[in-house]
Amino acid sequence: MISTNQLKNGNHIEVDGTIFKVLEFQHVKPGKGGAFVRTKLRRSSDGNVIDRTFRAGEKFRSIRTEVRRMQFLYSDGQDAHFMDSESFEQVAIPQATLADALQWTRPNDDVELLYIDDLPSDIQLPSAVDLEVTETEPGVKGDTASGGGQKPATLETGAQVTVPLFVNIGDRVRVDTRSGAYVSRA
Repeated sequence: MISTNQLKNGNHIEVDGTIFKVLEFQHVKPGKGGAFVRTKLRRSSDGNVIDRTFRAGEKFRSIRTEVRRMQFLYSDGQDAHFMDSESFEQVAIPQATLADALQWTRPNDDVELLYIDDLPSDIQLPSAVDLEVTETEPGVKGDTASGGGQKPATLETGAQVTVPLFVNIGDRVRVDTRSGAYVSRA
């Protein structure tokens, strides 16, 4: 069992039979009344984010999590397919639950697959990835970093990001996976 005073960002807990990942939490001690904990939780089954308040000291079942190194093979529109590089065991996860993470993942990339209670559930992404620009308006002479303009670009995974004017097709760019923002050229 895990108590509200042991919560950490990234922990997985079970609330009313549903598994959630703790995104944020805040201990609140009002001047009058008992202390409580405000949390922002992401449901592991479908990715919905909810706000929930708990009394201080409330206990939850701690969830066993494990990270396994897998290779992302392909996505067929319904499922994303992964393979364990050592045992060659293949796993399929519904694409809808991984939509955010898959936009930053190329086929044949090695990824860290998160298992919750021995069931594959999510991809743990690095904070930034380097991807190639496949489609954008061409840069014009005079477009510089200090020019201050922005334009849309499509990356090799199909993700859409906003990049500075000087970025061209074929350039590799670093993108923050948490916000989807352009960071720099790679």
